[in-house]
Amino acid sequence: MTSQEVRLCGLLLREHFGDVVEKVGTHLLKSGAQNLRTIIHETGISLDLVKKSLCVLVQHGACVFSPGRKGRGSPTEYVASCDRILRILRYPRYIYTAKTLYGDTGELIIEELLQRGHMTLSNTVKTVADRLTQNMEEGHSMDYSEVSSAFSKLVETHFLQRCPPPAGAGSKDSTTEATNATPDASAAPVSTAQPTPESFPDCYKMPHVTLVGRGKRQLSTEDGEEQRNAKKARLAIETHGDEGIYWQVNLERFHLHFRDQTIISAVANKLDQTSSEIVRTMLRMSEVTTSPAATCTKPLSANEIFRSLPSGYNIPRPILDQYLTLLVDDPMEFVGKAGESGGGMFVVNLDRALANLARATLESVVQERFGSRSARIFRLLLRKRHLEQKQVEDFAMIPAKEAKEMLYTLLSQNLVQLQEIPKTADFAPSRTFYLYTVNQLPTARMLLQNCYKTVANLIERRLFESKESKRLLEKSQRIEAILASLQASGAEPEQLTEVEEMITAPEKQQLDALRLHINKLDSAENQVDETIFLLESYINSTASSTS
Repeated sequence: MTSQEVRLCGLLLREHFGDVVEKVGTHLLKSGAQNLRTIIHETGISLDLVKKSLCVLVQHGACVFSPGRKGRGSPTEYVASCDRILRILRYPRYIYTAKTLYGDTGELIIEELLQRGHMTLSNTVKTVADRLTQNMEEGHSMDYSEVSSAFSKLVETHFLQRCPPPAGAGSKDSTTEATNATPDASAAPVSTAQPTPESFPDCYKMPHVTLVGRGKRQLSTEDGEEQRNAKKARLAIETHGDEGIYWQVNLERFHLHFRDQTIISAVANKLDQTSSEIVRTMLRMSEVTTSPAATCTKPLSANEIFRSLPSGYNIPRPILDQYLTLLVDDPMEFVGKAGESGGGMFVVNLDRALANLARATLESVVQERFGSRSARIFRLLLRKRHLEQKQVEDFAMIPAKEAKEMLYTLLSQNLVQLQEIPKTADFAPSRTFYLYTVNQLPTARMLLQNCYKTVANLIERRLFESKESKRLLEKSQRIEAILASLQASGAEPEQLTEVEEMITAPEKQQLDALRLHINKLDSAENQVDETIFLLESYINSTASSTS
């Protein structure tokens, strides 16, 4: 974990949960596993606030707890998860993907679960139905069964999963067995490994829930307060059959979807739309049979691909064979050939595709920062692996002086490495080869840290802009609230105009400029996060393939 990751995690925690949670979370990230007393002593925060902060972090999966490392009887220790906190940056993308695949209902289900960490099925259905009803016309409401159906679809496609039982929540029998064990065995430290959701057999099993009703509108009057209090009391009494069964968003499943979409988009940009549709069909067919850590999909025959193509694509079989041959021969290696049976067996090379996309990203960064000639040298070193300075000048067709300057600039930025190969043991410069090379994996890691730093700077700038114009934003929100209440009560146009004029023309211009600037910063955060996702996927796939 680097300083840039800790800094970005702190900013994300502060923005979403407040300063106290940020202080506790950052302390855990820097210090590692700690018990409650140590956290209170080293942070100087009161016991009550530390407990509440840990509850928030555990609720959202940003912190896990386990028995102490010294064995039974030692205080429970808490460990913050840097990777899980960084996923907060990707929340808008998860919600937008759910909206694209499952409409407004799916969007609100994912949004509620991300905001609250985990919820039961019945509570999620009621909350989402109420929110959808609130946005419907008067006299219309959302049925619970429709929301429950959308929830079921998300579970079937593994976008939602049950929360695993806490570590150490075993049966009484296992506890008794551990107590009756030999002294040597009982003295051994307790395993602190956290259970994964997939290790839980009922991870994607829908409980039998009895939910009948429709969403209700939220009232803004005193009656609304009474209605909310009555609803809380009713929820405390009502049972639906899913008590204690909590659900969370399966972020890894979203990441697999993002990876597939990235590959499909790259094929469309490199070749054409028909090629991307063939790759999309192959990924969809092998979605269930391919494990998340696989380097390539399961082999598919050309006959299977032909039968599974969408009905809108009337591609003759010979044309499909030509497209598959074109994809196999493409230097990006998106598709590979695994055999000749069934008209040919084909796979999607997931790891190679990610490696080539990461490589293209590195080349793009070099071109944007240092120009096309430096990008030419960088691309040349990626392909030739090791070259002397004279060879770089000749192959890149760049004058010696310029090539030397560009190589030294890239070397100073750690984008290019210099390898010394001595002819003799004394490393004399006159008897040593100096070869320039590019190590793609370390360079990708360095670029990833730069991306974390960029996102942290963008967030800090956005928070600073909002703080500088805090008074104006609060005034705008008050006026918008007054206008909404007047419109709801059927006020006359003159009254509405009078309220709108409370903001002067210069203030309106300032507000428009501020909102435009903040929207640009938000858009930049999302764009950088796409690069972060691609580099993280490449680094993780490389680590899993080498292990």
